[in-house]
Amino acid sequence: MSNHNLSRDEAASRSALITTHSYDVTLDVRDAADPAVAGYPSTSTITFSAEPGSATFLDFISGGVQSVVLNGRALDIDAVVDRDRVILEDLAADNQVTVAGTALYSRSGEGMHRFVDPADGQCYLYTQYEPADSRRVFANFEQPDLKAEFTFRVIAPAGWEVASNGAETARTPLTDDPKAVQWDFETTKRMSTYITTVLAGPYFKATDHWGATLDGGTRLEVPLALYCRASLAGAFDADELFRLTKNGLEFFNALFDYPYPWGKYDQAFVPEYNLGAMENPGLVTFTEKYVYASRATDAQYQGRANTLMHEMAHMWFGDLVTMNWWDDLWLKESFADYMGTLGVDRATDWESAWVNFASKRKAWAYLQDQLPTTHPIVADIPDLEAAKQNFDGITYAKGASVLKQLVAYVGFDAFIAGSRQYFRDHAYGNTSLKDLLEALGAASGRDLAGWARQWLQTSGISTISAEIVEDDGLLGAVTLRQDAIDPITGHQELRPHRMRLGLYDPDSNGVLVRTESIELDVDGPSTLVAELNAKPRPALLLVNDDDLSYAKVRLDPGSEHTVRTSLDKIHDPMARALCWTALWDSARDGVTPGARYVAAVEQFAPAEDGIGVLLNVLGNASTAIGRFVPTATRDGVRKDFLAVAAAQLKAAPAGSDQQLAWARTLADVSRHGDTELSLLRSVLDGSVVIDGLAVDAELRWSLWQALAAHGQASQAELDRELEADKTASGREGHALASAARPDPSVKAAAWDSAVLGTGLSNEILSATIAGFATAPAALLEPYVEPYFDCLEKVWAERSIEIAGRIVRGLFPAAQDLGDGMEPARHPVVLRTDEWLAEHGDAPRALRRIIIEQRSHLLRALTAQAANG
Repeated sequence: MSNHNLSRDEAASRSALITTHSYDVTLDVRDAADPAVAGYPSTSTITFSAEPGSATFLDFISGGVQSVVLNGRALDIDAVVDRDRVILEDLAADNQVTVAGTALYSRSGEGMHRFVDPADGQCYLYTQYEPADSRRVFANFEQPDLKAEFTFRVIAPAGWEVASNGAETARTPLTDDPKAVQWDFETTKRMSTYITTVLAGPYFKATDHWGATLDGGTRLEVPLALYCRASLAGAFDADELFRLTKNGLEFFNALFDYPYPWGKYDQAFVPEYNLGAMENPGLVTFTEKYVYASRATDAQYQGRANTLMHEMAHMWFGDLVTMNWWDDLWLKESFADYMGTLGVDRATDWESAWVNFASKRKAWAYLQDQLPTTHPIVADIPDLEAAKQNFDGITYAKGASVLKQLVAYVGFDAFIAGSRQYFRDHAYGNTSLKDLLEALGAASGRDLAGWARQWLQTSGISTISAEIVEDDGLLGAVTLRQDAIDPITGHQELRPHRMRLGLYDPDSNGVLVRTESIELDVDGPSTLVAELNAKPRPALLLVNDDDLSYAKVRLDPGSEHTVRTSLDKIHDPMARALCWTALWDSARDGVTPGARYVAAVEQFAPAEDGIGVLLNVLGNASTAIGRFVPTATRDGVRKDFLAVAAAQLKAAPAGSDQQLAWARTLADVSRHGDTELSLLRSVLDGSVVIDGLAVDAELRWSLWQALAAHGQASQAELDRELEADKTASGREGHALASAARPDPSVKAAAWDSAVLGTGLSNEILSATIAGFATAPAALLEPYVEPYFDCLEKVWAERSIEIAGRIVRGLFPAAQDLGDGMEPARHPVVLRTDEWLAEHGDAPRALRRIIIEQRSHLLRALTAQAANG
């Protein structure tokens, strides 16, 4: 059994015992391009202090340890290597240990990921560690509070680009191997193990520079670099990325009043990345999906800018000051999520940053916060497996939403002043909730303990609704009702909300405009809004106008009627986005039929000029059709929606983002509906040309996937398309389309390669699973029992990243409610309940995924029942 799931208690005991000082790490990847070579030499020398005579352990998930030398003594490998740990006994006050072993290349995106570019056969390496995978690359004390200085040395082929956190200090050809070079890098300042990094391969590199004059006249000079695979260089918009980077550095340096502390600022866009990005100081890594080889919408470019600003904010929140343990992951992620949107809003030309935050980011939080596995923002994280699962909508989006609420509560200036003091007090150290609250409380003059208890240490989402008494067109009593059940405790957790009420009426042109706004504090189960008494009844009373607070909103009947008849008449983009969200929340909760949401999208989405909002509502409509609309009416609802999508594809302005959004939606929804397949085939073969529509590689694969799902694309056709698109994204598109073909033998092969085989890399695995799941229910029914049978084996034998993709992706989620059936009595719900009851001792992280998938399924079935 593996012992790599470090517990919080073990970490606390170790940090109480030792203090880490420095690492000197050498990695030899000169043979990485040889697929027969599974691993590479890794040598780690660590200096640390300890209680004399005590014992501790290092973490190293490896292909074998060759030597361990502690304070000059060679230790017996058989005696001290215990699976994924290296035991160190009889420690001195000051210690040096050197561990030499073989680290393994990864295809899962964990540790040192090795990727061979199908476009040109070139080999690329990069590392990804969060929360605890640096121990897959070098021996270390893998926990965030044991910070140290790091010196990296990398031996690699002479023609490669190699980078790390620190600047390059030397590049030395090896005398015994003229084809290899050793790169030495500058020693870093103190940081955690999980944010160290190495990049190596024939990457394309662009360079630039940013500088600023600080208070007192000192110059801050920051070299900049960008990396991507050589085959993507033609699509790499380095000038724009450098522009955004400089804007961000200027903004955050001034905002935080603490000079950027990490020397250089490199950004690498890498293949098969498990995350959107990772904040390694001095060398941030991003998914290369942000390098747009195909047409991208403005919302995609804004989303990339948001990620860039998010990671830059981490240079202070998370890297300079780091949480003690993963319970306080929010101390970095919630702040970076808030600051990412703030950076786009303040330091770029986009004006819709907070609209997209309200429409998309908070929707993620609202979804997560209604699951039975939701948790407080300050979470209980007993071990590393739990930490891996906690990079979720609560830690990121709810945390950022609550910080937005806190800014409204204490004031922006006080919030920033407290943050500045926090950096000064804890630079290069570790903190907990208490440390931040002290800084913010001192700056604002407020005692934030009560706020923290109500917002950070409880779970669930408040639902705010307006009850209106009306008398002859005038408002009487207007009461805001708050319902806030904590799903964990079952208790009401009534939170204080600072929010606005917007009153909207049509102007002379029929446009709904805000005529008045009232800001107030909502607290307790009910709040009487005395300021509205005797005012004319507005056409729309919008609760939480401007999106100050974190809460679901139920529209009162009169306001809902206005929204469902005149949503396109609402002029303000934020107000319109909030109304879309209210309609979606109502559909998800089964309060109103999913088909009514789809009808609203058909009626009003063609006029939606906010492309980020449009993409969200079109995606919601697709989900509503597939999950919430009852079986009896689903085909008709889908047929009508596809007809609207096809019409809008032709009617939208040529070359516009709206046109592309409708094209993608048409392809996506057509995976399960066949009424527009002839149009898709005609667009693919060129017999129908849509003016302005770029039928590029990404769109082509989407169209092929829809055709394949209905058996209207042969494997030979898909293979020919791959021959014309020998790229990483082409390979993923081909894998999905191939597995989507509605043939039992195709599904069996996809299942075997995903569950039984180990040859698929992380992204090809996910594409294969997505294709497998694109099928009629009858074709997938035989895999329900094998799914539950394989869970424990998959979790035990695969890495947590790969296991998570399999367990989540293959859950039999696409189920329909039979006539007269209660949602909780659906056979798949019952089978899930049976598995959970029989596997109470299964790993918490595995159980969490199953519980969440059950919740999503039960919500869909409940909506079908309500709408039936």
